[in-house]
Amino acid sequence: MKLQGKKIVLGITGSIAAYKSILLVRLLVKEGAEVKVILTPSAKDFVSPLVLTTLSKNNVLIDLFDENSWANHVELGRWADLMLIAPLSCNTLAKMANGMCDNLLLAVYLSATCPVMIAPAMDEDMWKHPATKRNINTLQSYGNHLIPVEAGELASGLVGEGRMAEPESIMHTVEGFFLTGSEFKDKKILVTAGPTYESIDPVRFIGNHSSGKMGIAIADELAMRGAKVVLVLGPSSQQITSNSIKVIRVNSAEEMYQKSIEHFPDSQLAIMSAAVADYTPVQIAAEKIKKNEGGMQIELKKTKDILASLGDMKKPDQYLVGFALETTNEKEYALGKLSSKNADMIVLNSLNDAGAGFGGDTNKITIFDKNRHEYSFTVKTKKEVAKDIVNTIKKMMHA
Repeated sequence: MKLQGKKIVLGITGSIAAYKSILLVRLLVKEGAEVKVILTPSAKDFVSPLVLTTLSKNNVLIDLFDENSWANHVELGRWADLMLIAPLSCNTLAKMANGMCDNLLLAVYLSATCPVMIAPAMDEDMWKHPATKRNINTLQSYGNHLIPVEAGELASGLVGEGRMAEPESIMHTVEGFFLTGSEFKDKKILVTAGPTYESIDPVRFIGNHSSGKMGIAIADELAMRGAKVVLVLGPSSQQITSNSIKVIRVNSAEEMYQKSIEHFPDSQLAIMSAAVADYTPVQIAAEKIKKNEGGMQIELKKTKDILASLGDMKKPDQYLVGFALETTNEKEYALGKLSSKNADMIVLNSLNDAGAGFGGDTNKITIFDKNRHEYSFTVKTKKEVAKDIVNTIKKMMHA
């Protein structure tokens, strides 16, 4: 049983998706977990406490106080190995994001010393509302793990995003969390992500369309597997969700180079996924350059090659991964980069592949190892791609 001995607090809020939590409890218990269920008061209208008590083999908790006793929310928050809130309604989401504490579930959440996973459920318009997005980002910034919503038929009769993930999918996430949580335990890993901005003057720069999503997904995956991640992040609006990630924000290629050189020597693994500018202006104007009738020429110089520099520094017990974004002769250039930079692995993105490239939520990769073996993957979400990359690295490092 994959969850034998694991202690899980399952929070259920007032959502029609609460009916799915009955199956979720059954699956958790079947895999050996000890489950204690907490309902919000409104959740009683959607699911039976008696059914959940029977399946979990523990009394369902609803109120901070009843006629004869007090539910010790601090003890519950410290008892669990994981707190899972599924479904998470829009209302409880807003309360959690703002630190409100008007029921037992919220009191346990605020007292929890264990990791917290959330599986939202709501109608599409509610899911896409800016306030909801802000609240989700807030919870992720606290280190909570988001189980993404799914698309399909909603309680309103509409079809769209907002469905709670299916119980089997939630189980897969929970099992993955426990099974992989120590694979890279206490290993220091350096990751670079995002673009770099090369200043022309105080208001203009040379940059690219990288969002940083891929590198951040890799950092998240490694942190979930126990690693101590140092993320050197170029200009990006993406949220960092794990407290195990030390974020160092930079702007220019030179700044990213300096921070990478600083943190590489005591890293067991380095993954260079940032889209670093190849060229930077020779001179940066002190004042904003005024528009005139003629043209303008900007003299550029090469930036320092971070991957090659780390390849020169690399010790036998270090593993170095580079990225290659190509538009022509993709395999040839990727293999050339693998050897010329002294890397152990190259992850290739081709802009010719649908679903790959900058800014989107999906990616398509091909991995080449130092023995020139090729591993191809289909289009997946960047979170899933991150898992493929980390799994391949793990396999190669222990080969």
